[in-house]
Amino acid sequence: MMETQEEPELCFPHLLNASCRKHARPHSEAMLIYILLSFISLLTASLNLLVIVSISHFRQLHTPTNLLLLSLAVSDFLVGLLVMPFQILLIKPCWLLGDVLCTVWFFAPYITIYSSVTNMVLISVNRYLAICDPLRYSTKFSQKTVKFCVLLCWLYCVMYSFIVLNNNLKQPGRFNSCYGECVINVIGAVDLVLSFIIPFSAIIILYVRVFVVAVSQARSMRSHVAAVKVQRSLTVTVRKSEIKAAKTLGVTVVVFLMCYCPPYCVSLSGYKLKIGTSTNDFLVFLLLSNSCLNPLIYTFLYPWFRKSVKLILTLQILQPKSSEACVK
Repeated sequence: MMETQEEPELCFPHLLNASCRKHARPHSEAMLIYILLSFISLLTASLNLLVIVSISHFRQLHTPTNLLLLSLAVSDFLVGLLVMPFQILLIKPCWLLGDVLCTVWFFAPYITIYSSVTNMVLISVNRYLAICDPLRYSTKFSQKTVKFCVLLCWLYCVMYSFIVLNNNLKQPGRFNSCYGECVINVIGAVDLVLSFIIPFSAIIILYVRVFVVAVSQARSMRSHVAAVKVQRSLTVTVRKSEIKAAKTLGVTVVVFLMCYCPPYCVSLSGYKLKIGTSTNDFLVFLLLSNSCLNPLIYTFLYPWFRKSVKLILTLQILQPKSSEACVK
């Protein structure tokens, strides 16, 4: 008696050989991934919304550095609101929403991820000027200048995404090998240089310089603290504040590099990953998790964030003149 071999399930059974085959996951593994990503998506959107409301509402937080954190929080919020939910759909091997939506969807991760990278570069430049050129920092990095830089950052990310994905817009689905795939094509070398090598090198170089100068200034302040006169104490306090801010934002940058480097390094090595595999899902999850980790870092390292969150959750921001409240 001959045994009949079980036919693999198809994404679109009515299309027969033209349809992609399903790569079934164990039910427990699939449910764990869906629940975990759903929870992280909700947590990411919620925490970054608190950062956005905090910096936007309280006037005391309207500083150039915090405006950069606000821009970063907006990109992280969009990751939690838009990118992560659709990423759950990509975990399932079959893409059921059509070729056009597949191509359009990729604009969300490209714009938000690029904006996170460029915001980190701006934050590194901000800390570099604050520590290494403090006398001209206030004139070079005024609120007006920061707002202009943030606007350019987002415009660049949108334009770059259109350039990278333009070839896929002309004929959506042209790179799919079967119905049920969601595949796009980008110029890997150009994308790798512009979105990884150049910005990440700039971040590392700037923060190495910041670290060296901060250590030098800290030693200098410790050795001269006894001789500092009353009228110069404010300058010392400001320098201490800037160095502390640099250390705090340094933690954010280090975590950012830890989350973003592995996926890009795999791409740099030339190793090919397929959508739907466990390795690919882990690397994507690692990259997207940075958007959730940023506000958690603020919670532990920024007293003003904890105070503002308390005022928001207790609805005290609804009171008159709550924007004038002291949160530092």
